[in-house]
Amino acid sequence: MTKDKKVRTAITKESFSYFFHFYYAHYVKYATADFQKEIIGLIEKSDKDSLFVVAFRGSGKSTIVTAAYPIWAILGKQEKKFVVIFCQTQAQAKQHMMNLRRELEDNELLKKDLGPFRENSDEWGAQSIVFSNTDARITVASVDQSIRGIRHYQYRPDLVICDDVEDISSTKTRDSRNKTYQWLKSEVIPAGDRNTRLIIVGNLLHEDSLLMRLKEENEKDIIDGKFLYFPLVDKKGKCLWPGKYPTQSDVDKERKNVGSEITWQQEYLLNIVPSEDQAIFKEWINYYDEIPARLKLYGGYSSHLEVRIGIDPAISKSDVADYTAMVPGLLYETHTGYRLYILPKIINKRLSFPETVDTCKTLYQSYKKDYEYPKFVIEDVAYQKALPQQLQAEGIPNVMTTRPGNQDKRSRLVILANMIKTGQILFPREGAEELIQQIVHFGVEKHDDLVDAFANLAHNMLEKPPRTARFYVIG
Repeated sequence: MTKDKKVRTAITKESFSYFFHFYYAHYVKYATADFQKEIIGLIEKSDKDSLFVVAFRGSGKSTIVTAAYPIWAILGKQEKKFVVIFCQTQAQAKQHMMNLRRELEDNELLKKDLGPFRENSDEWGAQSIVFSNTDARITVASVDQSIRGIRHYQYRPDLVICDDVEDISSTKTRDSRNKTYQWLKSEVIPAGDRNTRLIIVGNLLHEDSLLMRLKEENEKDIIDGKFLYFPLVDKKGKCLWPGKYPTQSDVDKERKNVGSEITWQQEYLLNIVPSEDQAIFKEWINYYDEIPARLKLYGGYSSHLEVRIGIDPAISKSDVADYTAMVPGLLYETHTGYRLYILPKIINKRLSFPETVDTCKTLYQSYKKDYEYPKFVIEDVAYQKALPQQLQAEGIPNVMTTRPGNQDKRSRLVILANMIKTGQILFPREGAEELIQQIVHFGVEKHDDLVDAFANLAHNMLEKPPRTARFYVIG
């Protein structure tokens, strides 16, 4: 293979495994692991199927997928014409382009078989390498560079690779996560064609991160593709790369070198690690599929005691203002106490004051059909004082006010933690996703209006339960 170009190109054109282990042998320092063989095999198997790769730091995923595969995709049997690689920042994109260029310049056999090539800068700011003998191109860009309408001659991108396009900072707020997701769906995917292949490499940095959203879509058959998940040590305690870590002491040594337990959990074991000041954990959330029928208690039927709607009104409707949030809940009495069922008609919108009043009136009429006295719970502070007065003027008598006192928002949420964890507060299986998101990630989400409305509702139920409610000590 080293001596005869025809031999090596014939072999490596058909097999990405041979290509990688021949041209990129200088990267192979340990015996290739089974999970790496699986990645290589899936890359080689199809030129169209999407692939989502989550693997531990130092696993070689970027070397295989982002460094070697784009070259083979052009030189090998897939014969790609336009490869686009996305990194998170322009600095990372420039570094990756430098690494590609250095490989092509210093790897003599690769340069002989693939060259000549030239580097240029596109009109939209990305860096590209163009290969004369195959009429193909590799472009490296960052997430913030627009690629609308990008082409290489008559070719649209036929292979798109996203390598670590998120980090801890970019996943902190829902707005940032939405921005990355919308970028993929509205910019990246439409830039390709019907047979464009999408490969995304990264880590599970947040329960609502890009890869987690794609994982859920993949499980629901919304998107096609193969999702690969490779922690350094699996749930059975088996190390997935015995060639590099042959014994448990080698794994322990790596863990010691990493130092930070959070980094170890997140980057090596691929566990989503909450922030240290997280008030409510996702696994504490309890769900219901339907509200049970009324129970016969004390010689009569217990009622679904009443519906209350916690409200956190916003002052402005501008794009940077908070949202007006409304969270309804049903207090339900059982033989052993009571439960609060959060109802799915949750409102979280930017509303003007008249729109807020109209929405309240609509909710009131909606719940009045099934429950005699739906009540609104609103904080009696500042601008919010005007809403109870206006609702009463509009003919809605059941308006309650509450005061947060000296407690901050987090403290009010923490007080409710045990009720959430023990299932005294239950959430609908569908319809409360955004509320749960704000509760679980309180403190890092940009908006917390639903949390405020939820806390108003739950604390009001605790402080001022319906007169017919009975409370029990559960021993």
